Amino acid sequence: MRRAAALSILLAAMALPAPALAVERVETPAPAPAAPPAQPPAPQSPFALTFERVGGERATALVGQRIRVRGASAEFVPGETVTVRFLRSGREVRAEQVTLLPGAQGGGAFRLSYRPDRSGPLVVHASHAATPALGELSATSGEVDVLPRSVGPRSARSAVGALQRRLAQMGYVVGRRGAYDARTARAVLAFRKVTGMARTFRASRGVMKAIARGAGRFKIRRPGHGRHIEADLSRQVLALVEGAAVRRIYPISSGKRGTPTVIGSFRVYLKRFGTNAIGMVHSAYFTGGYATHGYPSVPAYPASHGCLRVPLREALSLFRWIRIGTPIDVYR
Repeated sequence: MRRAAALSILLAAMALPAPALAVERVETPAPAPAAPPAQPPAPQSPFALTFERVGGERATALVGQRIRVRGASAEFVPGETVTVRFLRSGREVRAEQVTLLPGAQGGGAFRLSYRPDRSGPLVVHASHAATPALGELSATSGEVDVLPRSVGPRSARSAVGALQRRLAQMGYVVGRRGAYDARTARAVLAFRKVTGMARTFRASRGVMKAIARGAGRFKIRRPGHGRHIEADLSRQVLALVEGAAVRRIYPISSGKRGTPTVIGSFRVYLKRFGTNAIGMVHSAYFTGGYATHGYPSVPAYPASHGCLRVPLREALSLFRWIRIGTPIDVYR
């Protein structure tokens, strides 16, 4: 209105009669129209992603298990959409566009599910490009570790590797990466012993479910003993421990009923490298004639004459870890 009023006043002045004396007229340039103020970018709305019913100490699921993702934004605008991308090892395996729905406290929300068909670390990224009605949204989830449903000698290297990685994180001694070899099978046996499962070498679906929910960690009973060994005769496993950390877990065979292994806390007083006359390999004696040593036969049950047998493949590494004076706690 102000611009229109100024224009009408100028036109009226030009219509007046000219004065008798000529007066020099100075043209005053009209001011340039002001540029419209720049629109500030739409503010970014807080955005979050969460997983529903993904268990374990870390988020873990099995291949084929439905993973449910929930997103939430602080603002809700009808009709706005979000692009959700599923990334496995950094590569996109699925993308889907979902519409924001009314959520809690006036915010927006969406839910989406996905069934992974391969093992590997999975990450979800959700985004919304800024519009006049709703600001930019962007969120990346934490990692979900997708494990195979079962693993065996014929499984893909990636599946075996996923099993080995999780077992090794708990201290189980696995074999060549990606190969379901004898050493990896013994690690599965040791895991089954610790969790109270049937003592076989199969990484069945039950084993993978137990790993997914965070089972299988060796419970240290003597953390105050520092760098020491714990032999659990009821589970038939031996653990190398440093304070509150488990470094390695081996399956063992302890003394059978007629020649049981002694119970108590001891210290290694003698080490003998090599194989002795009765087939004990790399022996470390902790009391009398009782020792840890390698042996050709290490069944899943007590079968020795009182010593703690370990598989031959593990005898040297165990021998090197043990020092004179290393505490050994033997219990049921």
